Amino acid sequence: MAHVICIANQKGGVGKTTTAVNLSASLAAAEKRTLLVDCDPQANATTGLGIDKKTVSRTLYHGLIGQMTIEDLLLETAIPSLKVLPSNVELIGFEVEMMDTEGRETILKRFLSTLRDPYDYILLDCPPSLNLLTVNAMTAADAMLIPLQCEFYALEGLSQLLQTVKRIKQGLNPALDISGILLTMFDKRTNLSYQVAEDAERYFKDLVYQTTIPRNIRLSEAPSFGKPILMYDAASVGAQSYMQLANEIISR
Repeated sequence: MAHVICIANQKGGVGKTTTAVNLSASLAAAEKRTLLVDCDPQANATTGLGIDKKTVSRTLYHGLIGQMTIEDLLLETAIPSLKVLPSNVELIGFEVEMMDTEGRETILKRFLSTLRDPYDYILLDCPPSLNLLTVNAMTAADAMLIPLQCEFYALEGLSQLLQTVKRIKQGLNPALDISGILLTMFDKRTNLSYQVAEDAERYFKDLVYQTTIPRNIRLSEAPSFGKPILMYDAASVGAQSYMQLANEIISR
């Protein structure tokens, strides 16, 4: 049975989609059958894997509203063990259309439960907000990975996110765990990065992954070519870091 991990942080620009794309690719490179589900209407995870969100006609939206089965929506990627369930701007309509629907928080969970193909990992890339799509992802997941950028105010927004996790556990998904907190955009040249890492480890202890993701220009360039970092520059420190993270998650 697949281990479902949602990658969430209501703060934008923390490396959430970068992590979703590159962790998925790294797990697949480690011969783990992996599915990336793009739960964000911005669809950056979709384009990050080389799929044109403007031309894709069958997306997560059509599955969530019951128009298509999950098998009809899965797309191949350039990595044999990695598939993607794409998104585009249509997904914005899900929240509006389902607002008065009973059981609206569990629609994604029920949809994923119809998946017949076996996967080792299913990763859910969430929007940068605590909206109905994010709640659906948290309800469908076994665990949550939280990217935390090594910048000022980094820890400030976590309290709201953790309160949301607490409410999800109490009402919708008692089994939801925090898989870990991933330090992103770590800059060895600044004291601030080390200070954020020290604070995170003091507050969250073993929840902080040993792997940190550095600031790396190759990581920033890769999405514009529609490639995960492993395919764009496998020798870069960014690629090596995400492979290390994948190994850490597998070993856990």
